[in-house]
Amino acid sequence: MQLLDNLKWRYATKRYNSQVKLADDKVMQIVEAARLAPTSSGLQPVEMILIKNQTLKEELVPIAMNQPQVKECSHLLVFAAWDTYTEERIDRVFSNMEQIRELATGEMSDYRDSLKAHFGAMTAEKQFEHAARQAYIALGLAIAAAAELKIDSSPMEGFHNNQLDEVLGLSARGLKSVTLLALGHRDHENDWLAPMKKVRLETEEVLTIIE
Repeated sequence: MQLLDNLKWRYATKRYNSQVKLADDKVMQIVEAARLAPTSSGLQPVEMILIKNQTLKEELVPIAMNQPQVKECSHLLVFAAWDTYTEERIDRVFSNMEQIRELATGEMSDYRDSLKAHFGAMTAEKQFEHAARQAYIALGLAIAAAAELKIDSSPMEGFHNNQLDEVLGLSARGLKSVTLLALGHRDHENDWLAPMKKVRLETEEVLTIIE
């Protein structure tokens, strides 16, 4: 299976060759993989911000706890999630679903209304936590897609979310940042992790089979 070989090849790159820029069409394949990720009830409460601007990437370095990947990478992908599941957002999702699947208007109203009730019973914090979990599914597919394309990636949680949200104007859009994904090509000479062997627990340590 080629995917497994590519996942064995990848690692969380620590230093990038900033002189090497990725082709936009390759990056958009990674974005497309993330867009196609499954989400709970198909609500897709995840948005992405793709940062190519070098000045902005450098501005984000202190927000990301001075991690060099942020400014050295070719593209920085920010995964953000809805702050809440509003009725308007849920209505828009189901309206789009009915249109694409050529269903009668309101055909899915019972399920739609049950979701409104389900999320309406949650606190705003719990709603965001649920949406953020969907963002991690998209992140995983983006990482796998990058590996397939032999593009290095670094998933990053080490940043000040509120500060990043302010810089990118996410709060005004009803979004909160969840995680980052740096994309580019590794700097073999300066990345201490590049020559290291990949470390994972053995299958029998992470898998329980019930027959």
